[in-house]
Amino acid sequence: MLLYAVADIHGRSDRMAAIKSNLETYRPNVLIAAGDITQYRTLQIISELGDLSLPVLALRGNTDLKRVELQFALKENIFFLNNRDVTLQGVHFAGASGTIPVPFRSRIAFREKFIWKRLMPLMTPQTILIAHPPPWGCQDRVAGKYHAGCKSLERFIRDSQPALLICGHIHEDVGMACLGKTLIVNCAMGSCCEGAIIDIQKGRVTAKILKTNG
Repeated sequence: MLLYAVADIHGRSDRMAAIKSNLETYRPNVLIAAGDITQYRTLQIISELGDLSLPVLALRGNTDLKRVELQFALKENIFFLNNRDVTLQGVHFAGASGTIPVPFRSRIAFREKFIWKRLMPLMTPQTILIAHPPPWGCQDRVAGKYHAGCKSLERFIRDSQPALLICGHIHEDVGMACLGKTLIVNCAMGSCCEGAIIDIQKGRVTAKILKTNG
């Protein structure tokens, strides 16, 4: 299976144009939108995602208000991972929706213990986990200095060791790292990144960050 993973579209038409271009180029089986799809009130992007001809796995970030959940439900190809799981083409995905608390103020932050208690029984070594923020210490540096990831997510990954975590939120630290046996991919869109292409073959996961032409 080939995945195209993005985060932090923030309702921007130029980022949606880049997504459509990369869909044409790489022809993935699934698109993953790991939060901050909208910018509080800009819902047009959800309509555009709903018009795509492939499954879209989506979750809320800190700029996605609760009303986006209704918009997701209206689109047949969008699967909202509201702290639950889904299996597509034999690949198991689980999602932690919302901004799990991080070391700075966020308008949307869900209860950590509730999320992990619900997700832990669903996890396997083959699971693809999707969350909006990165775990503490992995692709989470702000200003090149300060860790701003989620500590409870870091503990959860160490305990459950899924095959892959797809995240975003920290635009300044796009890239890949490993946390135990888990590959961490921060695919936040921005001035230097158009997301990530992830290939899953016989349980092996490989990924590359898509750099912008600029």
